[in-house]
Amino acid sequence: MRHKNPMLSSAGRSTPSRVAVIGAGTIGPDIAYYLTSSLPDVELSLVDIAQERLDAALRRIEGYVEKGLAKKKLTTDQADRVMAHLSPTLEYDSLAKCEWVIEAATENLALKREIFNRVEATVGDDAIITSNTSSLPASWMFSDLRHPHRATVTHFFAPAFQNPIVEVVDWERADPEVVDHVRWLLAATGKVPLVTSDVPCFMLDRIFDNWCNEAGHLLGEATAAEIDSVAEAFVHAGPFFVLNLANGNPIIVEANTLQMNEEGLHYRPAPVFSSVNSWSTITPGQPEEVDPAIASQVRDRMLGILFSQSVDILDRGIGDPADLELGCELALGFKKGPLRLMAQLGEPEVTRILGSFVEKRRGMPLPARPLKGYRGFLRHVLVDDFEEVKVLTIRRPGALNALDDEVNDELLQVIQGYENDPAVGGFVITGYGNRAFSAGADIGRFAGMLGDTAACIQYARDCSRLLLHLDSMAKPVVAALNGMALGGGLELAFRCHGIVALEQAWLQLPEVTLGIAPGIGALVVPYRRWPEAAPIFHDMLRGAAQLGAIKAKQLGIIDALASDPATLMTRAVTRVRELSGRVEAPPDGPVSIPPFDDLPSAALEEKNLSAEVIEIIERAITSAASVPRLREALEIGYAAFADTAGTEAARRGITAFTSR
Repeated sequence: MRHKNPMLSSAGRSTPSRVAVIGAGTIGPDIAYYLTSSLPDVELSLVDIAQERLDAALRRIEGYVEKGLAKKKLTTDQADRVMAHLSPTLEYDSLAKCEWVIEAATENLALKREIFNRVEATVGDDAIITSNTSSLPASWMFSDLRHPHRATVTHFFAPAFQNPIVEVVDWERADPEVVDHVRWLLAATGKVPLVTSDVPCFMLDRIFDNWCNEAGHLLGEATAAEIDSVAEAFVHAGPFFVLNLANGNPIIVEANTLQMNEEGLHYRPAPVFSSVNSWSTITPGQPEEVDPAIASQVRDRMLGILFSQSVDILDRGIGDPADLELGCELALGFKKGPLRLMAQLGEPEVTRILGSFVEKRRGMPLPARPLKGYRGFLRHVLVDDFEEVKVLTIRRPGALNALDDEVNDELLQVIQGYENDPAVGGFVITGYGNRAFSAGADIGRFAGMLGDTAACIQYARDCSRLLLHLDSMAKPVVAALNGMALGGGLELAFRCHGIVALEQAWLQLPEVTLGIAPGIGALVVPYRRWPEAAPIFHDMLRGAAQLGAIKAKQLGIIDALASDPATLMTRAVTRVRELSGRVEAPPDGPVSIPPFDDLPSAALEEKNLSAEVIEIIERAITSAASVPRLREALEIGYAAFADTAGTEAARRGITAFTSR
């Protein structure tokens, strides 16, 4: 059974040391830069038949490196490795020892088949072959290969070195272990692979191509600028602006012609795309005023195509609802995923929009089930079985797995759903990807509560409902720190019954740098669970000091360390078993708190820390440690959060953070 978290499925292959990208035109150089910058030891061949394209690609990659250095996203050593390990070439012989070959040439089926025949004649039998096609099914491209099982689609989104989403196609002849290894490799290098079935345009291009095509069909009833102005309520940039940016008119014609030929005339490309090169439209964020009647018509048509395609994707099993939502937001720039938008508008309004839409665009798909049947899925939490343990992965890659109400509720829902199941021995909570367990709480909500003591206390209580449930559980929950654990994310880890971590993980409570105190237990719980480490917690809470995983293990805060993600999960499951039948909540009873050392004035100035906020934190730590019951101590922590949220330091810190 396939794991939803790709980091749980390495399929036994190692990270490739030699990779090739074929095609130095539009997206190939971006894929090449992503690979050389995320796989520091890889040797990469960039292959094309035209030297001028290779020269242009090299200049483009050099430009990316220069920008990375200027923005301090690359070190000098990293930049040198990128360029030293990249080899532009006209020769297919360079593919001979490659373990992974990615084709990124023109969307031409005959050309792609020719390329794959040349690749297969050159590479070893175990080499993985993938295509970056956005529309052509894998079965059309790979079925004639001698070893089709090792080939599939990896569809990157522009810009490929920044956009995290990659569609991975699970087609009928692909080896499941190959698909899982590709997913693992992408996730291990910072990408978010989404599995789709093998149909024309897969999942996300069905949304994008038809969204743009519908905009083309609307011309004559509204201008490009008017359509983009209305569309900006739902996307960060309107369809015509994006088409100008990507020279996308031919892409829409090709993709919708493909869908039309396979699925019906209602997918025909708007004729205007064959006769216009660019569009006169608005700059994102600068919409023009649109007549209300025109705006209403455009809104209904654009939402109609979005909802129609979304329900069709789900009804046909082309993609998963959580993947659809995430892909639309991260890859395509929608402000809210289509299913969230449908839920927000409500069933009567969505029914009206779809009914009106199919009257004008007959043949377009309608829902195959009641609209409420498209809700009820987990949006941010992936659930996997790892032997008898349920592994819960927080997946919010755009926010470094930060916690919000929805994440907390989903974690709580899954735990409550399985904690009384005798077949489930316990739970592991981890974060998605290779960077963060969780980067904290959703700071965006704080701005509206500043200065409102009652609202802040209630917010802290509400955020604690998952943590209080963990305190009362009989079955163990272990936090597996796959990267940094910050703020509220670290408070969640503190309340789990055990913690394991990658050696390079680190812990921090940075709230004081925003002018606030941690609100959901960090002023209380660590002192009761690990009293010997109290001086370290003093430094973390008052000065935002970072604590590395290795040091945390020495202090007893972390139970076990791992050198890689596979070992991390093994250690986490082992820890669940060790804790079976002996789960302990943070203890009641007062604890002894050592005195607070004076923080160096240089540290206060460097981090712009508030003496007033630090005093509130110290007072709360001391007071909470003296009370006999944990719940009473937690209330003191909630109140301290509220007190700091009323300071000028909090107003400045939260305002600066939310305006980044």
